[in-house]
Amino acid sequence: MECQWKPDEQGLQQILQLLKESQSPDTSTQRSVQQKLEQLNQYPDFNNYLIFVLTKLKTEDEPTRSLSGLILKNNVKAHYQNFPNGVSDFIKNECLQSIGDSSPLIRATVGILITTIASKGELQNWPELLPKLCLLLDSEDYNTCEGAFGALQKICEDSAEILDSDMLERPLNVMIPKFLQFFKHSSPKIRSHAIACVNQFIISRTQALMLHIDPFIENLFALAGDEEPEVRKNVCRALVMLLEVRLDRLLPHMHNIIEYMLQRTQDQDENVALEACEFWLTLAEQPVCKEVLCGHLPKLTPVLVNGMKYSEIDIILLKGDVEEDEAIPDNEQDIRPRFHRSRTVAQQHEGGDSIEEDDDDEDDLDDDETISDWNLRKCSAAALDVLANVFRDDLLLHILPLLKELLFHPEWLIKESGILVLGAIAEGCMQGMIPYLPELIPHLVLCLSDKKALVRSITCWTLSRYAHWVVSQPPDTYLKPLMTELLKRILDSNKRVQEAACSAFATLEEEACTELVPYLAYILDTLVFAFSKYQHKNLLILYDAIGTLADSVGHHLNKPEYIQMLMPPLIQKWNQLKDEDKDLFPLLECLSSVATALQSGFLPYCEPVYQRCVNLVQKTLAQAVLHQNQPEYYEAPDKDFMIVALDLLSGLAEGLGGNIEQLVARSNILTLMYQCMQDKMPEVRQSSFALLGDLTKASFQHVKPCIANFMPILGTNLNPELISVCNNATWAIGEISIQMGSEMQPYVPLVLQQLVEIINRPNTPKTLLENTAITIGRLGYVCPQEVAPMLQQFIRPWCTSLRNIRDNEEKDSAFRGICTMITVNPGGVVQDFIFFCDAVASWMNPKDDLREMFYKILHGFKNQVGDENWRRFSDQFPPPLKERLAAFYGV
Repeated sequence: MECQWKPDEQGLQQILQLLKESQSPDTSTQRSVQQKLEQLNQYPDFNNYLIFVLTKLKTEDEPTRSLSGLILKNNVKAHYQNFPNGVSDFIKNECLQSIGDSSPLIRATVGILITTIASKGELQNWPELLPKLCLLLDSEDYNTCEGAFGALQKICEDSAEILDSDMLERPLNVMIPKFLQFFKHSSPKIRSHAIACVNQFIISRTQALMLHIDPFIENLFALAGDEEPEVRKNVCRALVMLLEVRLDRLLPHMHNIIEYMLQRTQDQDENVALEACEFWLTLAEQPVCKEVLCGHLPKLTPVLVNGMKYSEIDIILLKGDVEEDEAIPDNEQDIRPRFHRSRTVAQQHEGGDSIEEDDDDEDDLDDDETISDWNLRKCSAAALDVLANVFRDDLLLHILPLLKELLFHPEWLIKESGILVLGAIAEGCMQGMIPYLPELIPHLVLCLSDKKALVRSITCWTLSRYAHWVVSQPPDTYLKPLMTELLKRILDSNKRVQEAACSAFATLEEEACTELVPYLAYILDTLVFAFSKYQHKNLLILYDAIGTLADSVGHHLNKPEYIQMLMPPLIQKWNQLKDEDKDLFPLLECLSSVATALQSGFLPYCEPVYQRCVNLVQKTLAQAVLHQNQPEYYEAPDKDFMIVALDLLSGLAEGLGGNIEQLVARSNILTLMYQCMQDKMPEVRQSSFALLGDLTKASFQHVKPCIANFMPILGTNLNPELISVCNNATWAIGEISIQMGSEMQPYVPLVLQQLVEIINRPNTPKTLLENTAITIGRLGYVCPQEVAPMLQQFIRPWCTSLRNIRDNEEKDSAFRGICTMITVNPGGVVQDFIFFCDAVASWMNPKDDLREMFYKILHGFKNQVGDENWRRFSDQFPPPLKERLAAFYGV
């Protein structure tokens, strides 16, 4: 040990000077300090000086000493493996000596330093650390006990997994009982540390804790009424986690726990209230929720509703008193990064257009993005939302009396919370709310012109939650007045209201679809005007509203006067943005939807858009190669640019169809696609397979020469672990089969076995099953001799996955394939013939020659088995199936 180390006075002064300078607000001073620190890192004992200032130099002020420790922490993070042994031993020793420093700031800094060394894999190489800290807990000196606990809490947070592994001979078996003893300590700070330490091991169900679960819970109950908020907060946090992990142990006490959590949700300390409010969110996910909570709803409902009011601090942070701010440019830090969702190909279903995997709705509760951190209002609203989904209309009994009072309250703050409540229960209590909506919707439409901006913005959100009902009524009654007012709010003078109105309008567009066609001119007028009015952040949301409009009304947008309104501002933005500007993402997504909707109407704009997309892909790939070869000189590219560009190219191919042929001919897109299909990043492959399928449909003559190169890659991507990649690859194989015809034969062995495995795999998402079934059918249609022998292995899941999708071209070719295969291998379908009958009956109106194929197979089977056996067989059919087959096919 080099405990004899002493600093050189001159060196010490130099370092102190640096520490002083680094506290200067001036950025150039900061920069030169950084450079000097880097230089000093060349000296092995530089870190000795830093620890010396932190632990020994009591003459200096605490912030300087703490800063010295934090710089040392960064050095440990970056270069610990290069510290000479003498230095690292000196630092470890000093840390343990000073853990009980009289200053809370210095103790905390030493604790941070200790956990940083420990998490550099040093728990194994510092065997005395944990025993020593545990020993110090028993010290009579408060500072020593608190410092050791602070360090232990940080180690438990940072190294929980290693503490519970065999590498260290399971120290938790000693530590957890030790921590439990301190739940009754006289100091609130120590009690709080003790619970926080144990809490780290709940979710992972650490065995050492599970052995002591009952004393742990008893100790928590004993601390329930603690006067220290931090202790109450940690008790609540523990109970919330135990609810997920050891519900069995809480159930006997559930009544009391719920009563306790009701009190804590109303705690004077908002941090405690927020932790407690999480309890309702977690409880709602448990199957016992309804049973244990139903008796408490009369008390819980008003508590949650009360928590949904803005607090004074919220209003200050939200600048709730600023009504007009549309002319103030946005603070760039406030703009959240946008993430592009890559294209996934899916089938249309009977009765609805939605893809079932689109569950992550964007209408998450009331986005106060400026206070993006979680707070009591958001948590209460989220809890009410999930509980409404559990209790459905039973909740209304308790909510309606409160709502009446809130919604018509003269005070804006209270009225605003009522509108949020109404939005929060929309999903769960929709059925029971219907009788009140004819009165409530007009009232809400009036609130859209309230004088308070925060009331106008929440009203936009709540109305969007009832959009489905609004659209189901005659349009003049509610849709038209709602749309008129919402469009005014899109042009509001308050930015928060603009944002809420734009998002709500996008939801309305999704629900209303072609109902909006009569109002298109009016809608476009507003959206285009907003272009000139909006600041940066809301522009990004406006792109989304325009893209959603295009998705919703489709080809109805393809009228010269609409194109004339919409395209110039979009193209103007497109020309303004540089290739490395992330605002391209939402604009490209928007253009992709517009191109698909306008079809031939997009032709005048397609060439520059197409060319730029190809350039974006090429640039990104080139940058990736540079980075791979010389990572120290070139940074990795942001591949989102390439993904979004590939998706827009797909949109162009889908919208322009054969018209894209000349653009493809004049570019190297197929070479680029070949590289993208082999990219390490799954989203890149996913988007390139979607584009491959779309180009196969739009201009196959250019794709065909590459098929021999593409097919093996498609085969290796049929891995259902990556659902969307697998889905798009599967779909592309189906599209290629249709174009290739019998020339597909050499490629069938590359893909068939995987496709059959996927369709038989349990828990495969519906979209992937449907695309797999269609592709198997299409392969069988063009190569029946190759696919039909496997018929028995897939016919049953094939039939069940395609019975619910709409009649369309893809379904048509797939069923022609299955009929052709049955003709080649009738034995393959015998055992599962009832499933085939059911799938045939799912067709509304098949084309005549397809109906003829069905007729032949059904009658062939009936004749084969004879009338008596057929009657016995068809008696198993559910009545609707029996009737349909009799009516359509006379069997």
